[in-house]
Formats: sequence, C-alpha cells, structure tokens
Amino acid sequence: MEEIEEIQNLVDKVNIRDSSSKEYQKMEIEELSAEIKEVIKFQQESLQRIEEFEIKGVHQDLIKYAKMICKNTTEREILKIQEVHLKKK
Repeated sequence: MEEIEEIQNLVDKVNIRDSSSKEYQKMEIEELSAEIKEVIKFQQESLQRIEEFEIKGVHQDLIKYAKMICKNTTEREILKIQEVHLKKK
C-alpha cells in the first residue's frame, strides 16, 4: 500500500513539474543547456524509481501509467527547451 502512495507521489511530482513550466525564451543558451541536463536527470531518476516498483510487482497498471506520464511529460519539456535552444543558435 505504501508503494502505491509513493508511485502516486512520483506522478504528482511529474505533473507539478509540467505545470510549473519556465520561461525558456528568456534564458541564455548556457541556461537552456543546464535545463536540458536537469530534465534528463529527473527523467532518469524517476524512471529508475518506477523500475524498482515494477521489479517488486507493485500494481502494474499504476506502474504503466506512471511510466507513460513521466516519459511524455519530460520528453515534452525537453522538446520545448530544444526548440528554443535551436532558435537562439
């Protein structure tokens, strides 16, 4: 039961990250590069945590949902940053 709450908290954390989108247009290229690295690190850590729950066999439907939300949200954020980065070069 505790694992399910942890997965839900992880999904909430991803969703909060998505809703608190930054103003990438105003950032310098160096800042954008740092943002991309930070998002990728966040994605890797989140997916690793989800994998740990998957190995434990915790609620598979919730695991699939969490994995999908994490991938989609972070990839969308990375694409936003890359688009701005390419325009500035």
